[in-house]
Amino acid sequence: MGHFDFCDAMTRLCEDISRRHAEFSHVQMPRVAVTFAQARSPVHWGVQARLTPLRFEGGRTTEQRRGRLWTVQKVLHRGQEALYVLTFLLPRFLNLPFEEKLVTVFHELYHISPEFNGDIRRFEGACYVHTGSQRNYDRQMAVFAEQYLQQGAPETLLSFLRHDFRSLQQQVGAVVGVRINLPRLVPVPRAG
Repeated sequence: MGHFDFCDAMTRLCEDISRRHAEFSHVQMPRVAVTFAQARSPVHWGVQARLTPLRFEGGRTTEQRRGRLWTVQKVLHRGQEALYVLTFLLPRFLNLPFEEKLVTVFHELYHISPEFNGDIRRFEGACYVHTGSQRNYDRQMAVFAEQYLQQGAPETLLSFLRHDFRSLQQQVGAVVGVRINLPRLVPVPRAG
């Protein structure tokens, strides 16, 4: 039996979302590194995916913290510098129902700044990541996901999401993909 490249399949799905759905047309997948990490526990609840921005607020490459200037380690992906790392926790993510998986994909992609500058989308107020309510945020992501399906999303790109981790393995063999260590903040060397 062969293998299935989860990260390649997810990248192709996200590319199609960014082509089909106007709210995501700013997303440039060649600059988004899709990766996976192993979920530390087999429970079904917990983090399913995360988007890591590789720039600071407003797309800045450095930020002053506690008297030091910091930058984020660069991530080279497919021959160019990535602005985001999109990580899915396996097998947990694949063990969600199909609708929840699709909403999770939209949830993470929507975090990408409309300026596509390496920063996240920021909302007004103290809860700038998910607005005042993550429940309302996810409700809107479910609307986007349904719109995408109604726009003729190709089943060939969605079919892997219709399986849980074990049934996907049984059908295609080993589930493989790109593993990227999350970049760290590093101090900018002082001049002189």
